[in-house]
Amino acid sequence: MFKKVVAKDWAHLQKKLFSKTFDPAIRRHRSAFAFRGINTAGSRLTNSLTRLAPKRKRYATLEQNLLKQFKKYAFPHLIDTHHEWHWLSLAQHHGLPTRLMDWTYSPMVALHFATSELHNMHVDGAVWRINYAQAHSLLDQHHQNKLRKLGARVFTVESLENTIADLETLDGLSAPNRDVGIFFEPPSLDNRIVNQFAYFMVLSNPYLSVTKWLKQPHVAGRVDVLKIVIPAKLKWEVRDKLDQSNITERVLMPGLDGLCSWLRRHYKPR
Repeated sequence: MFKKVVAKDWAHLQKKLFSKTFDPAIRRHRSAFAFRGINTAGSRLTNSLTRLAPKRKRYATLEQNLLKQFKKYAFPHLIDTHHEWHWLSLAQHHGLPTRLMDWTYSPMVALHFATSELHNMHVDGAVWRINYAQAHSLLDQHHQNKLRKLGARVFTVESLENTIADLETLDGLSAPNRDVGIFFEPPSLDNRIVNQFAYFMVLSNPYLSVTKWLKQPHVAGRVDVLKIVIPAKLKWEVRDKLDQSNITERVLMPGLDGLCSWLRRHYKPR
């Protein structure tokens, strides 16, 4: 299903995070991976919609109702009001439960989110790494051609709108044990998205966890997935070195809230 490795130390952790990034065609290190950091290694990769309503059969129209009400009341805050992926990006960014899941192109940003909760420093954390180019190779040829014409390996909101216009179209790509997973860059709504080098991942089944998606026959063995476990004993060193490298809430969440979050965590006695 996926490979798992336990980081031995800081150097070993960096080696695993940045492995398989060299592109011999251009002789540069150009990653095709998306990363997600989690504070507790045993947590499943589930979206916020599933966490809100785990017994989904009782809430068949939950996703539609949430988005409908969000559109009604958030209308003045969105410039592009015509495209559903813009609405979903804005909603996810501000905390509405959606089928989107936050990822990042930066392994260091993922490390931050794997070590950001001081009350979880006593348990192992993890960084998940998925090859999004290989995930997109599972799409049908029509959708792959759209990306190929752009010379890209990950969708933008605009290219996604021209390929898979909305959630209803995405739902149509779902089939038993054969769902699709798509990575796309959200619009630059604010500096928080920009600084976090954010990606969103979305599955054709809104209540399917990424963990279960990875077990589906057409995904297992065809998409390079690595779970890098960060032992609890290594977390403090990782956290302190990230702070020294300026990978902090102050930078990743610009504004007074991020500043205070950084100061509260950074100066808390161990």
